[in-house]
Amino acid sequence: MTEPGDVPPEVLGRLRPICLGLPETYEEPAWVGTRWRIRKRTFAHVLTVDPERQAAHARAAEIDEPACLLIFRSPLDEIAGLLATGHPFYKPDWSANVMGMVLDGRTDWEEVGELLTESYRIMAPKRLAAQVGPPHA
Repeated sequence: MTEPGDVPPEVLGRLRPICLGLPETYEEPAWVGTRWRIRKRTFAHVLTVDPERQAAHARAAEIDEPACLLIFRSPLDEIAGLLATGHPFYKPDWSANVMGMVLDGRTDWEEVGELLTESYRIMAPKRLAAQVGPPHA
């Protein structure tokens, strides 16, 4: 039996090297799930959402059964493009640059790496963001 918000170990195994490979990041338990931070700013949060327990997340992601969700930051000028793609992307209402993604068997992990690196650039101090190079074109 897993706890609410538990993330499958294989998903954490994919996310950890991406997130912890960025300068001065660390991982910690979130209110539910796991998050990665730079200083005290969260740039990635993964959780398994049960629609009966985390209704706001379930509504945002338009899910009606448990699903693993990744929350990250995105440049404002890229959000419309991600949303135009449709599934797996969705837009939570809690901040202008917050995006969500359903992680499942079709997840493109290379794209996840790019998205999380961009999220890190948004949240990190300029000196650290510069260490990961320019944004992808």
